[in-house]
Amino acid sequence: MSDSWIVGINPVEGALSNDASRVREVLVEQGQRNARVQELATRAKALNIPVHHRSRDELDRVSGEARHQGIVARYEAPPMGSENDIERLLTEAGQNALVLVLDGVTDPHNLGACLRSAAAAGATMVIVPKDRAVGLTPVVRRASAGGADRVPLIAATNLARALRTLKDAGVWITGLAGDTETSVYSIDMRGPVAVVLGSEGEGMRRLTRETCDFVAQIPMPGVMESLNVSVATGIVLFEALRQRSEKR
Repeated sequence: MSDSWIVGINPVEGALSNDASRVREVLVEQGQRNARVQELATRAKALNIPVHHRSRDELDRVSGEARHQGIVARYEAPPMGSENDIERLLTEAGQNALVLVLDGVTDPHNLGACLRSAAAAGATMVIVPKDRAVGLTPVVRRASAGGADRVPLIAATNLARALRTLKDAGVWITGLAGDTETSVYSIDMRGPVAVVLGSEGEGMRRLTRETCDFVAQIPMPGVMESLNVSVATGIVLFEALRQRSEKR
């Protein structure tokens, strides 16, 4: 386990509401008058979490690039899951397994937004390569709006091996790419499924793509050639939910 900083009003509120036992301290900007910040400080004290008032410069320092809005929390983050957790999570989800695989998303805002969509869709887990993705930084946590703490994040040492573990467990895998005629709306996403999206610039790596059962695109009649990876993630995950809600 390691300490990290949760930055901003909504992320701190999410940590206090969902995982207060891991919050080690809360820092509030000196002179801060925002009512929500004050309410969070009061709630933290009621939970016996130390609350300290610090200068804006100190909050800026621990927040990095993230906008802190006058409040941050030091959080004892659990370690990310490993490939050893995949089978257990799939077993717990059963036929409702919905897995998001991100092959090399390096922008923290994009990863955070993907985690937010995955949490909103009730995804079983999100799998990322251990060495080709941004970690759970303060920016990622803030962009996820609490999603980082609501969906299991698996750091796979070998992504192709993790995908084979999914397939061996009966999960059908669909990768997204722009150079195919198959529409994602024609893929049956009922039952245990995984969707794979590649990095912001290069897309899926070759071996990742070859491991997929299907490769599909999101049809775009407009003039744009591609979508932001977090937007595409939301579209595909909620298409899966739409299909699952329909009567067979």
